[in-house]
Amino acid sequence: MSPLEFELTNEQGETVSAADYQNRITLLFFGFTHCPDICPTTLANLASVSNELEEELEKELEKELRDDLRVLFVSVDPDRDDPETLREYTESFGPEFIGLTGEKAQLETLTRRYRVTYGYGAKDDAGNYDVSHSSAVFAFNRDGEAQLLMRESDPRDAVLADLRQLLSTQ
Repeated sequence: MSPLEFELTNEQGETVSAADYQNRITLLFFGFTHCPDICPTTLANLASVSNELEEELEKELEKELRDDLRVLFVSVDPDRDDPETLREYTESFGPEFIGLTGEKAQLETLTRRYRVTYGYGAKDDAGNYDVSHSSAVFAFNRDGEAQLLMRESDPRDAVLADLRQLLSTQ
């Protein structure tokens, strides 16, 4: 799997790259804010796991998980997901969640890099449409090297153990 590499726009409207998230464990998830099921479920599960790990690590290591973990939510729907929309969406999951987007060419480059597919459905009479996308979450170590591919079907205990291991390595 490829190392973490991208240049996108964050939820403050600033250009960021993978280097901005080095020295942290980074989870990368592709989706869109109008998603009715996969995105809110996946992000809520990651928030729950993050909260559980936060409690454990504060007791064991006396350090803040929020400083060590970033969940990058990359929208593949740039027409509807501007920085402000992304910020409002990710705020409900926690401070470690950051929304990113970009031009379609940037998103194509990034999704090709990780072999992630997505597609747009037909617009309805109101102009709404669905976006099909992967539910996988990529996990990168502090050096930006890919370590894990987490799926919705993975047992929670396994996800916790894997992230615990990544977070404990310096």
